[in-house]
Amino acid sequence: MSINSALLSGVAGLISNSAALGAISDNIANSNTVGYKQNETEFEDLVTATASAGSYNSGGVQADVSQLINQQGQLQSTNSPTDLAISGNGFFVVTPSASGTAGGITPSFTRAGSFTANSAGDLVNTAGYYLQGWVANAQGVITTDPSDLTKLSTINIDDVGTIPNPTTEASLNANLNSAQAVSAGATNWNAAVPADSMAAYTASNGTTGLPPDYTTQFTVYDAQGGAHTFQLDLMKSTTANTWNAEVVAVPASDVQGTANGLIESGQIAFNPNGTINAAGTTLGGSLSIGPSTAATGLAWSSTSGLPAQTINLNLTGSPASVTQYDSASVTNSTTVDGGPAGTLTGVDVQSDGNVVASFSNGASKTIAEVALATFNNADGLTSQSGDVFQQTIASGTATFKTPGEAGSGTIQSSALESSTVDLSTQFTGLIITQRAYEASSKIITTADQMLESLINEIQ
Repeated sequence: MSINSALLSGVAGLISNSAALGAISDNIANSNTVGYKQNETEFEDLVTATASAGSYNSGGVQADVSQLINQQGQLQSTNSPTDLAISGNGFFVVTPSASGTAGGITPSFTRAGSFTANSAGDLVNTAGYYLQGWVANAQGVITTDPSDLTKLSTINIDDVGTIPNPTTEASLNANLNSAQAVSAGATNWNAAVPADSMAAYTASNGTTGLPPDYTTQFTVYDAQGGAHTFQLDLMKSTTANTWNAEVVAVPASDVQGTANGLIESGQIAFNPNGTINAAGTTLGGSLSIGPSTAATGLAWSSTSGLPAQTINLNLTGSPASVTQYDSASVTNSTTVDGGPAGTLTGVDVQSDGNVVASFSNGASKTIAEVALATFNNADGLTSQSGDVFQQTIASGTATFKTPGEAGSGTIQSSALESSTVDLSTQFTGLIITQRAYEASSKIITTADQMLESLINEIQ
């Protein structure tokens, strides 16, 4: 039986090395496949019981091919913000259809993050799998639920509409002429009295109130993206290095609960060298405008349907700079944030998985959060076409996490994970496998010659 067992060992060697060749071939073919995990072949000897002393029955060998799924590939930078790579543990959760996990669809898991938006705006990778995550509701709130698979949805980056960007900050850079003569009305200035206010002069087109010595305007945007003109009226005071100041809505009907559209009044004080005296300045800071539904106090017009809004009027900090020098009063610049309703200009995925949409008006909005799945034994996953994996008993059940949470990796945008295949190692293995295959075939040839000699002796 020894010669026959040698033949069988040779056959086992051919089969095992053929399997190793197949694994190496797959590795080499996928050396440029994003997120591919290389196969590794381990050989195990087979031992059979020896029938009696002096004889030996060879058992042969068998190949055990496994995929090193848990191995991290190198991250390579790309130019697409929706190309995603995971640094650390975890897999993207994907489904073969845009309906996500609805209808009992079983998700798959992948490290291939080459996602792009299809015609419907869904993020799909090159294998046609849809990226899953927790999507923000109409109020912009994201509720993550790691225990409920049905809470995952396909991430869509086009279904975000437009978004306004209400003003929160306004800064003034201007000079007020120190040589400005004090007007006759300066001694009567009192913003609380319409006849003695600049607001009345502005609202009535100069028929009542006190004329300002200098005015400047800036535009602010409300929560619905509407534009409003605010005017800063300035009158040199009878007190040295001091200017009376009023912020007025133009037209006055934009606000309610105040006379002549007056929003705030106070004084701007300067140091003897012409720089602003922040401690002595009583105008500026937070301009708080109540909601249109307010029954009393300064608020948006009752017909506007606007919520409350606070705007910080910055006169002393960068980029603001209000001075009083002996040169013409002039507004160098006004800097106001916010803008009208903006359209989508791009998306960015942050390291914590938040998908942030950017708009043409400078606003941004978090629209979803990418989910990652981790396993007790990632190498126990089973591989399927499209560079995706399915969970098995050996891998354990998927645990869904936000990136960076409880041992899950973080996400790098504009990057892809390279294949873990090292071509130099694979070509070396190719040579070794070829020689081992030839050696196994030599066993068969030698055993055949020995059998032939035995048969010839019998004849």
